[in-house]
Amino acid sequence: MVKYLSPLVPQRADPFLYKHTDGKYYFTATCPKYDRIEIRCADSINEIATAKSRTVWTRHLFGIMSSHIWAPEIHYIMGKWVIYFAAGELPDIWKIRPFTLICKTDDPMTGEWMEGGMMQAAEDDPYSFTDFSLDMTVFEHKGKWYTIWAQKVGSTNGISNLYIAELEHPTKLKTVQVLLTTPDYDWERIDFWVNEGPAVLKHDGKIYVTFSASATGSMYCMGMMSADENSDLLDPLSWTKNRYPVLETDESLKVYGPGHNCFVEGDEGEQLCMLHFRNYERIWGDPLRDHNRHAHVMRVTYDESGAPVFRFNKDELYNTPFENEKQKNIN
Repeated sequence: MVKYLSPLVPQRADPFLYKHTDGKYYFTATCPKYDRIEIRCADSINEIATAKSRTVWTRHLFGIMSSHIWAPEIHYIMGKWVIYFAAGELPDIWKIRPFTLICKTDDPMTGEWMEGGMMQAAEDDPYSFTDFSLDMTVFEHKGKWYTIWAQKVGSTNGISNLYIAELEHPTKLKTVQVLLTTPDYDWERIDFWVNEGPAVLKHDGKIYVTFSASATGSMYCMGMMSADENSDLLDPLSWTKNRYPVLETDESLKVYGPGHNCFVEGDEGEQLCMLHFRNYERIWGDPLRDHNRHAHVMRVTYDESGAPVFRFNKDELYNTPFENEKQKNIN
């Protein structure tokens, strides 16, 4: 059984790993300076650690897409390579919205990437992307493409919910937004009322959506909801939300604030969850300036009902050297 590096990529929060039909892995994540989007490509997961990064886009100097370049995801959708990411503005750094990049060729590592603009709402949807919006992901099901994203209600300090809609094309919604989940429980409301970072997993006739909750320190955790694969995914009643988080801080393993995950098939065909977390609890100063949320992978198992189980194997944690305190070399 392959042993994956831990951490796989230091100082890369909001990690996203995609396995294409050619068997290659494509990796992207939030860069510490919040100023660019990089991608890596490798034939195996561990090779991502040393793969050369390609910067495919850098932030604008002013106006839209000039601040807080966060949480990119790379997808092959409707015959195109597309990167979804969040960006703020200058001078309004918290006017964060989801934007897109589109590759002009079939090779994302060599092809030219062009700006695809901000995500567009459906014609009869007056609300999507009108407030603080980020963490967009996409998935295909039964011939249709869907997107799930986080959006705050009312203001920057409002409640962050998750919404779902069908896509018309990679940069525009086909249907109006549907509320998928709002922070209902205490573990979703620590410091901030947050549901964000959705990720989709299909297994045994069900569609699972994991998401991250609360502020981004040690209270950050993962929740989960599920729907039958034959149900109407745009009907809120199709979804059932777990009462308790499915993954949270484990002090005994020095895992603090696990979250913002994605799912990917491993080198041996197994199901993996890629996510970030810190190895210490206390954060000095602004959490956004603490860049030691490292990218890790963990194996997903399933319980008797077929639901995914997220549990760290301590023998696979921290098998590569890295500092316990803040790392000085930010890149």
